[in-house]
Amino acid sequence: MSGTSLDGVDAAVVQTDGQRILGFGPTRYRGYAEAERQVLRAALGRWPGEDLDAALSVLQSAHLEAFSSFDGIELVGFHGQTLAHDPRGRGTHQLGDGSALAEALGVPVVWDFRSADVALGGEGAPLAPFFHFACARWIGAERPVAFLNLGGVGNLTWVDPRRPAPEAEGALLAFDTGPANAPINDLVGQRLGLDCDRDGVLARRGRVEEGALELFLEEAFFRRMPPKSLDRDDFAVMLDLVRELSDADAAATMTAMAAAAVMQGMEHCPEPPERVLVTGGGRHNPVMMRMLAASLDCLVEPVERVGLDGDMLEAQAFAYLAVRVLRGLPTSAPGTTGVAAPVGGGQVSRP
Repeated sequence: MSGTSLDGVDAAVVQTDGQRILGFGPTRYRGYAEAERQVLRAALGRWPGEDLDAALSVLQSAHLEAFSSFDGIELVGFHGQTLAHDPRGRGTHQLGDGSALAEALGVPVVWDFRSADVALGGEGAPLAPFFHFACARWIGAERPVAFLNLGGVGNLTWVDPRRPAPEAEGALLAFDTGPANAPINDLVGQRLGLDCDRDGVLARRGRVEEGALELFLEEAFFRRMPPKSLDRDDFAVMLDLVRELSDADAAATMTAMAAAAVMQGMEHCPEPPERVLVTGGGRHNPVMMRMLAASLDCLVEPVERVGLDGDMLEAQAFAYLAVRVLRGLPTSAPGTTGVAAPVGGGQVSRP
């Protein structure tokens, strides 16, 4: 997985039949060098047919390096890099060449996971919820739980593990909550030359500007019913709202915006979850976690508390989904992307 935060490639091994999680294997993180990150950032917003050779070269080499560190792999799930996401317009675009990776690795590669869902009227995102259902079963949950991924964009999955399968009616509700780390990363990158507000150090020193927070929550996105999804840069207005603030106040306010977006999203859950399990880079930000704990009426904790790896959960999700694609099982459903009926996406390329 190479996410919208543009920090690097996460790779993880999962043992699965596409329904149950049977075990977790080794993981690998291959970070992007700053020069590579700049190439990928310059490609954001571009669609097929535009000049993407440099970005594709960075992406393919980084993934090949990450994947090549594992032995005995039978199948690879390759998400690619989301450059543009407009499900109600031009579609969705994940840069990457799965067939070239299959040739280089010598094993089948499943890729282009989102296009089929979008073509059938779905949002194309989020796609991790089917894996979250398997995770809820794996941790032995008996009541509804929620998984909150705080990557570049935030997304929430409400899971009822009592249902027979992830595609069953009422098993899942999933949607993007709003921006999470991406705009904060952009802020500290533009102002301070940093890649992120590590450990929330900057936000901890700041004061939340309530007026900016209120304007943020007036955005039309929050009035839409789920399922719904976002592109990385859909909330560029956040930077405008904090433009006159100090660095610390701007970071604190944007962190509060991400937490408030989650609070708004929780109102859509069919019933309150027993706990919210947080994954993605945002769980490393203690300011973000404190804001979430203060605003939600249930336990909020990192997924490590239940034995999962929050840095690798999305990478594991696409390994799991790859097996589902290979076996003809659905990877999204009306409750996760708004698609009309359960659908399986993805292309399979063999060496």
